Amino acid sequence: MKIPGRAAAAATAGDRTRDAVGRAVLENGPQSAADLADRLGLSAAGIRRHLDALVADGTLVEREPRPSASRGRGRPARLYALTDAGRGAFPHAYDDLANTALRYLRATGGPEAVVAFAEHRAATLMQQVAANIDAASPLAERTEAMAGALSRGGYASTTQRAGVGVQLCQHHCPVAHVAAEFPELCEAETRAFEQVLGTYVQRLATIAHGDGVCTTHVPLSVDQPAHSGRNQI
Repeated sequence: MKIPGRAAAAATAGDRTRDAVGRAVLENGPQSAADLADRLGLSAAGIRRHLDALVADGTLVEREPRPSASRGRGRPARLYALTDAGRGAFPHAYDDLANTALRYLRATGGPEAVVAFAEHRAATLMQQVAANIDAASPLAERTEAMAGALSRGGYASTTQRAGVGVQLCQHHCPVAHVAAEFPELCEAETRAFEQVLGTYVQRLATIAHGDGVCTTHVPLSVDQPAHSGRNQI
C-alpha cells in the first residue's frame, strides 16, 4: 500500500515542477533548457523530462532562437515557449475586463446599449450555429444539431427528451461570470435560440444564476408549451 502513495506523491511533485517550468517561461519569455534548469535548480536530465512532458501535452513548443549578431560558435540552444493553450492555463482577468467594459457601456449608453451588445453577440454566435442546421429537418433534429454546434463552440451541450419536448443542456458557459451581473446576455441568447429553431423555447436554468447546467426547454408541440421553471434569470 505504500507504493501507490509514493507514486501519487511523485506525480504531485512532478505536476508542481511542471507548473513552475511553465510559469518561468510565462514570466521570463522563451527559455533554453539550460536556463530553466539553472533558474529552477534542476538537473539537465530532470528539466528535459519535464520539458518533454510539457511539449507533449501542448503547453510548450520548441523553436529556434532569433538570429543574433553576437552569436558565438556552435549551434544555439533551442528555446521553449508557451503555446496559446499553455498561456490560457494561467489565470486571466478576462471576466473582470468584460464586466468593466459592460459597466462602462451601461453608464455611457444606458441599459439599451447593453441589450444591443448582448443581441449582437447572440446573433454572431447563432450565425455560426445556424450554418450547421438544416431548416427543413424536424425540430428535434434541429435542436440536436444546435447542441452539436454549441459544443464545438465550447458550450459542452447535449439534448434529452423531456415530456412533450427536448431539453437543450449547456454544461459549460464561457461567459457565466459576466452573465451573472448582466443577464441580458442570457436573455438575448434565448431569443436567438428561438429565431434559429423557429419556435418558442423556455429557459429553465442557467449556470450564471447558480444552477449546474444551462437548460432550455424546446417544446415539440407548440400547442402544449411547458410552463414550469423560470423564464429568464
